[in-house]
Amino acid sequence: MRSFGKTVVALSAVAAMAGCGPVDEAEQQVSGNTDAQAVTDPRICGSQEFTADEVAQIEARFEAVRARHEMSGEVHAMAVSIPVYVHVIRDSAGGGGVTTTQINNQITVLNNAYAVAGFSFALAGTDYTNNSTWYTATDGTSAESAMKNTLRKGTATALNLYTNNMGGGLLGWATFPWSYASSPKMDGVVILQSSFPGGSATNYNQGDTATHEIGHWLGLYHTFQGGCTSPGDSVSDTAYEASPASGCPSGRDTCTSTGVDPITNFMDYSYDSCMNTFTAGQNSRMSSMWTSYRAGK
Repeated sequence: MRSFGKTVVALSAVAAMAGCGPVDEAEQQVSGNTDAQAVTDPRICGSQEFTADEVAQIEARFEAVRARHEMSGEVHAMAVSIPVYVHVIRDSAGGGGVTTTQINNQITVLNNAYAVAGFSFALAGTDYTNNSTWYTATDGTSAESAMKNTLRKGTATALNLYTNNMGGGLLGWATFPWSYASSPKMDGVVILQSSFPGGSATNYNQGDTATHEIGHWLGLYHTFQGGCTSPGDSVSDTAYEASPASGCPSGRDTCTSTGVDPITNFMDYSYDSCMNTFTAGQNSRMSSMWTSYRAGK
């Protein structure tokens, strides 16, 4: 399945033949997730989110909006502070969830990752909901819709971050900025609780699942979007990448004409310990996306 408003990994024939576990419309984890169902190396299963035609349509609309803002003299401020509303979902008995310390540490991780891009994050509020259906909600379900329609706060400039114990080995999913106008209540990021700093998701418990998903929320594709075919992820200074990386494979080079794979980039599927980079081009794209789709909305 694919959708313009989501970060999706579709269950394809290729993925099925590779022996992958159940795949939903979301990012997935390789191993060590004690909170979710075990799957077989799901992070390298599934296709890219968008076809070449879909990317062309998205980028054409983005360019038209960006040009319109530029002509009208609207300029994105170099420093943007994003209010963050954290919605902690627990089971009906109050089990699960994340701690205040984990939330504060997650905000610190985000601020460290996005400082060079000109974005900062400030906790605007935290609420707690005991609901077993929402606690295991996955992308595209009625439970997700009910959860978001009930809890979402703020405007297009507010990040709504939901934590739960989504099933199927999933790590999280995000909406893209261009979908806000048509579905404002669905806007936001959902993160597996055990991927927060100090959580139990081995190799994915330093908080960079949120960093990755918020990259989508700010308009970035995966580094492996489009594989080795132009325009790739629509950012000129990220090397093309044929498929997602797993672990921290130094020297990996799946598209030999453009340089080694960007395995340290936050928008790949590497371990959290390996992720530490947004490129200048990604920073510029996020800035333009913010001006085009979120600022003042």
